[in-house]
Amino acid sequence: MPTSFSNLQLAAPLARAVAEMGYEQMTPIQAQAIPVVLTGKDVMGAAQTGTGKTAAFSLPLLQRLLKHENASTSPARHPVRALVLLPTRELADQVAQQIKLYAKYTNMRSTVVFGGIDMKPQTAELKKGVEILVATPGRLLDHIEAKNAVLNQVEYVVLDEADRMLDIGFLPDLQRILSFLPKQRTTLLFSATFSTEIKRLANSYLVDPVTIEVARPNETASTVEQHFYSVPDEEKRHALKQIIRQRGLKQAFVFVNSKLGCARLARSLEREGLNTTALHGDKSQDERLKALAAFKSGEVDLLVATDVAARGLDIKDVPAVFNFDVPFNAEDYVHRIGRTGRAGASGLAVTFVSNTDARLIGDLEKLLKRKIELEAIEFDEDTPRGRINDGRRAWREQGEVGDPRDVLDAAPRERERERAPQRPQREYRAPAAPRDPFFDQPYVAPSTDAPPAWEATARPVKSVSANIKPKRKVAALFKAEPAPAVPDPAQAPAEQSS
Repeated sequence: MPTSFSNLQLAAPLARAVAEMGYEQMTPIQAQAIPVVLTGKDVMGAAQTGTGKTAAFSLPLLQRLLKHENASTSPARHPVRALVLLPTRELADQVAQQIKLYAKYTNMRSTVVFGGIDMKPQTAELKKGVEILVATPGRLLDHIEAKNAVLNQVEYVVLDEADRMLDIGFLPDLQRILSFLPKQRTTLLFSATFSTEIKRLANSYLVDPVTIEVARPNETASTVEQHFYSVPDEEKRHALKQIIRQRGLKQAFVFVNSKLGCARLARSLEREGLNTTALHGDKSQDERLKALAAFKSGEVDLLVATDVAARGLDIKDVPAVFNFDVPFNAEDYVHRIGRTGRAGASGLAVTFVSNTDARLIGDLEKLLKRKIELEAIEFDEDTPRGRINDGRRAWREQGEVGDPRDVLDAAPRERERERAPQRPQREYRAPAAPRDPFFDQPYVAPSTDAPPAWEATARPVKSVSANIKPKRKVAALFKAEPAPAVPDPAQAPAEQSS
């Protein structure tokens, strides 16, 4: 089995591009997968993240597609012949850039389509004709429905990071996309882990695949030094800064579990003088690409990110990864620490464990099949530290005023006091309540003859409502006779005596 790229007998344009990129020795996944893909067989490959899977499927695809190479400007001469599907926008953009570098000395056209940006520029590229299309499933379906992408001549389809695509619910989209492809094709499935769902997917769409496993499923790279520190939540930020200072780290990934916590931690570290940027799902695609570009170029020291950046991002020479939060999914730990120690380089992975992470650590022990020993960390007493509320503000300990450990609030308050002009303090006096003039009048005894005030001012009460019409008076025909007088019994005896 060849281990050097010079022994692969690649076409001259591809060999020239590979040599310019500095590729000499193949990684294990490349050494095993490239010869098989060159024969046109289906492949089901599993490898540790960061071992060169992109070159493992890109180079043999380009080699086999060179027979269709032409310099025609007609879009009909450049149909889509290879489709590469990936779960995230960043990973799709990264793979597309790598393929362009491999094919830059050929006439093969390639482009990438993903969500979060306008479809019009992507549509214009597709209308020109491309042989290799890199896409995320959702945006590709949009172009298929708009009839911008025709896939009836696809010869190769690659499902990269397939386990991640299943985790985020892309299975229905994958099934729809694969239904548009020809039955006769070569299918390559690459994943960092092999689960039951991945094997079921492979059995449905791969024909007699060659299984390539260069590492046990869910195994972490042996070149990564791993540490688990027992740290309370309020001390994690201080522990992060201390390890960076002690180890002399120039750059690092910092992974958190939530988008809100990611933004707050990035702002907090930025306030404390660390050159930091955030990467999470709520940012626009332009902001996410700018954050990655700044981190790759070295303009940013710390990239605080959610698991959107845990898969497949190939950023060379990142010395360390910090798990500020223990991941909810144990398999994400493998992908997170795979951002360092890539392609055989050494790296550092540090995980902060609080007292509420016992269940998550238990899941991680089952995945790694080993007991995790928690280490204690000794803080430098001369470094100010304080309790934080997710990076928004510092809290004083109960009963303490002006505590210098309020690293976020103390310094700004002191600077504001120094800048403010000295003004004499005035004693605060509560405003007097308004007096009622009624109580200032002399006492006057009420008259006994005068009627009460409420009777004098009272209005007569109408016996009949104003809404009821009065009865019409009618002349009486007969006059009622008066009732006979009743004699007084006291006067009757006197009249009889007279």
